[in-house]
Amino acid sequence: MHEMQGHIEAIESSAAGGVPRKPKQPITWNMTAQANPHNPSEFESVLLAIAGHDLRQPLQVIQAAHEFLGRGVRTTSELSLLQLVQDAIDRLRDQLNELVAALQLRGHATGVKLTPVRVGPLLQQVTYENEIAALTNGVSVRTVPTDAMIKSDALLLGTVLRNLVSNAVKYTQPGGRILVGCRRVEQLVRIDVYDTGIGMTGDQMSRMFEAFTRLDPARCDGLGIGLFIVGQAIGILGHRIDVTSTPCGGSRFSIFADWAE
Repeated sequence: MHEMQGHIEAIESSAAGGVPRKPKQPITWNMTAQANPHNPSEFESVLLAIAGHDLRQPLQVIQAAHEFLGRGVRTTSELSLLQLVQDAIDRLRDQLNELVAALQLRGHATGVKLTPVRVGPLLQQVTYENEIAALTNGVSVRTVPTDAMIKSDALLLGTVLRNLVSNAVKYTQPGGRILVGCRRVEQLVRIDVYDTGIGMTGDQMSRMFEAFTRLDPARCDGLGIGLFIVGQAIGILGHRIDVTSTPCGGSRFSIFADWAE
């Protein structure tokens, strides 16, 4: 059994409350990235990157849903899938509105203002948005419920989580699993995205946050800026991200943010 599957089992057997335990098995590669909040011009740049890349994902949900509906005999599940399409359209409209509002901050502040953000609804939303892609790829995605609240920005944090879960779906083989959850670590909250996917080598990890880097072009035909956006957004938020991975054994992305009382 892959080492990352040990991570999954460790979390699934955790106590009530949705708090994952530390993995029991060691992982081959580890990298920690810490960045300070960026200046306003970089803040504007990452918002433009989100508009050019992250907003394509709801459209991919629409495309996947239509392709799914076109296969074989249609059943009563069609109504449910059509609702997912409508939800994706609504999500795209909402994100555009949020980006316009965020860009308006440019004239009033030097960056984002961190406010209390509930982690649970964000995790549930991100999981929901990736259901069709996961179903199409034969991958299961599960979110551990949580009441945790952190100091962050819901738009940028949602973008980070959306990219991490989307990447996990793309790079996990059929029959694989993805688990999203969080736990409190002293005055911090650690948000984890685990997968049993193809993992990364040390060389891949050293450049994974660079723009236009595609870890496996055969599996993904995107521009390769998903993890670049993650790194930029984490820097703006002043959070920390740890990445642990084993080639052919899966990966874990962990975001550390201050607990909000």
